[in-house]
Amino acid sequence: MKLSVIIPVYNEESTIAEVIRRVKNVRIDGVDKEIIVADDGSTDRTSSIIADSQRDGFVIKVHTSLINLGKAAAVRFGLEYATGDVVIIQDADLELNPVEYVKLLEPILNGTANVVYGSRFLNKNTNIPIVTRLANRFLTILGNVIFGGGLTDMETAYKVFKRDVTNQISLRSVGFEFDAEITAKILLAGNQIHEIPITYNPRNKIEGKKVSWKDGLKTIYILLKCRFG
Repeated sequence: MKLSVIIPVYNEESTIAEVIRRVKNVRIDGVDKEIIVADDGSTDRTSSIIADSQRDGFVIKVHTSLINLGKAAAVRFGLEYATGDVVIIQDADLELNPVEYVKLLEPILNGTANVVYGSRFLNKNTNIPIVTRLANRFLTILGNVIFGGGLTDMETAYKVFKRDVTNQISLRSVGFEFDAEITAKILLAGNQIHEIPITYNPRNKIEGKKVSWKDGLKTIYILLKCRFG
C-alpha cells in the first residue's frame, strides 16, 4: 500500500523542516510513503527550507502557490499530486506527532474503516485551552446534529482516508472551513468516520496559531450550506 502525506504550509519556517524530518522517519510495515508539500504562498524562509528538503530527498513533490489562498486550497492542490491508496493530512506545525500514523492507519489497513480522524478529545488533555475546547465542541456537535457523524473532533488536522473516498466528492472551500466541508461531504456520501485518540500540543497566537473566530463563522456557514444549500 502507498501512503500520500499532504503537508499544507504557510509561513512555518521555524517548524517545517522538523515536521518533514519526522514524517520521513515514520516507518510502517507494508506501506510505502510519498511526501507532498503544498506551499500556500509563504513569504518567509519556508519555501527555501522546503527546497532544501526536496534536494535532500526528503520531499517527493512540491506545489507552490504565488499567493496565499488558504489551507483548503493547499490541501486540494496536494490531492492533485497524490498517487497513494491512502491520504493523510499533516499540519506544518508541531502540534501533532507523525509517530501516530501507525495507529491512525490501523483501521484502514485491517479493513474496518475507510476514513479515520485523530481525535484530540477522546483522551483527557489539560493543555487544550478552554476556549478552544468549547469552540471545537460546539462546531463538532453542530456537525453531528446536521450530519449524524457521532464525532468528538471534527476540526482535527489528522484526517486519513482512502483516496477513492475523496474521488466521490467535490471540495470547494479554500480556508480553514475545509474541515467542515470534507467531513460533511464524506458523511453525505455514505461513509462512516472512525476516530482514534491522539496526542496534541497546542500552540498560541504568538507561536503562530492562525485560526480565528472568523473561521468558526465560516465553518457554521459551510455546514449549513452542505446540508441545505
